[in-house]
Amino acid sequence: MDAAYISAFAALAGTVIGGLTSFTTSWMTQHSQARTQRLASERERREALFGRFIEEAAKLYADALQNKRDDTSAMIGIYALISRIRLTSSAPVVEKAEIVARIIFDAYLAPNLTLEEVRMSWVDRNVDPLRDFSEACREELQRFGKL
Repeated sequence: MDAAYISAFAALAGTVIGGLTSFTTSWMTQHSQARTQRLASERERREALFGRFIEEAAKLYADALQNKRDDTSAMIGIYALISRIRLTSSAPVVEKAEIVARIIFDAYLAPNLTLEEVRMSWVDRNVDPLRDFSEACREELQRFGKL
């Protein structure tokens, strides 16, 4: 082989390798950025959904402690949120959400509580029906990035 061919082949190979390296680096960077954006978006959607569930559950629980109901119409919103949570979340989060709904439902069927009885439950006995759900949500959200 002539030295000119070797030199031309080396230059051509160097150009191809440099181009492939540049392409691969760009592709990996864009792939990484797209993945990061997808995870951040998914985290935000779940945070919003979990927040809506917590707000709805807190309102219903407060209402259930003060009002006894024979119909389940007040529970429709929270059951819809549980179904939305079931679509995207892990089994522990869904399980904790269902437990919260049962607690609320049972509270509606129980006798009304006075403000003093509510205080005794929450403060003295450290009863928080949303704590386990919130902790399960935090664990799930940690999979999508640091809190």
